[in-house]
Amino acid sequence: MSSPTPSNATTQVDPSSNLRFDWTFEEVEAIHNLPFPQLLFKAHSIHREHHDPNKIQLCTLLSIKTGACPEDCGYCPQSAHYDTPVDAEPLMVVDEVLEAASTAQKNGATRFCMGAAWREVEDGEEFDAVLKMVSGVRDLGMEACVTLGMLKPHQAEQLAEAGLTAYNHNLDTGPEYYNRVIQTRIYEDRLDTLKNVRSAGITVCCGGIIGMGEELKDRLDLLRVLATMDPHPESVPINALVRVEGTPLEDQPPVSALEMARMIATARILMPYSRVRMSAGRTEMSEEAQALCFFAGANSIFAGDRLLTTPNPSEDEDLKLLGKLGMAAE
Repeated sequence: MSSPTPSNATTQVDPSSNLRFDWTFEEVEAIHNLPFPQLLFKAHSIHREHHDPNKIQLCTLLSIKTGACPEDCGYCPQSAHYDTPVDAEPLMVVDEVLEAASTAQKNGATRFCMGAAWREVEDGEEFDAVLKMVSGVRDLGMEACVTLGMLKPHQAEQLAEAGLTAYNHNLDTGPEYYNRVIQTRIYEDRLDTLKNVRSAGITVCCGGIIGMGEELKDRLDLLRVLATMDPHPESVPINALVRVEGTPLEDQPPVSALEMARMIATARILMPYSRVRMSAGRTEMSEEAQALCFFAGANSIFAGDRLLTTPNPSEDEDLKLLGKLGMAAE
């Protein structure tokens, strides 16, 4: 039988708090465009009110099935539409995944995330294997998260029964820019999957990517969509595009540290109780830039030298950085 959900899976929300789910685009824009010192002060004050500002959640992300994905997401080296350095690999066996989870736990991770390059979940042996992976990760005492593509209601219920803590399904960008990046599915498909996850009682991990050629209004509209979900996503990953050779977005300019800090600070103000996760793109950020994002309200990172198929700082590098800052892993 799966372990009960850890007490730190979500932050308890005070019913008397002034949480809002009716943010307008103009309000989001006004927050994001505050003078930088004022924005940081506001975000950090809210962060301290609802979270321990000196603790960072460490998560580990493993690609359990890699490449040959039929989707055409313009940022993704796992798409079968593009000629990239990523080779297709079949679904890993359960024992290998649980061994990786155990290693991640020993290195300080409290959440183990598993990603499969599928367009959508299909019933059968492979999905049954994923359910066993989820149960096994929970039996280790870790939070378990998966990202498997689109999900039907009965599949979400099966994942819940297996003990799944969270389901990751990013919106990627604002609704108006979405079809400039992806043509093989529509925005509503993603929203429907999130509804199925919520209905099954699984927490939601949902964020996006900046640096894909979008305008500022698209970034702000992404935050507006997330902040008008009721409840807010428990985890909000903010990714900077990792430019991979062979993808349509390989020549996009890098995202600046100030852009990341503004996004994180705005997300923290809009969604006070959510974990804001500084995700892809950290290899191009200095220690000072990452520290700035922690101050702005990021309180979760992916640890480990790979994020699915792209580089990421190692656990040792992250723990050394936290030590320099006088901070610690949860």
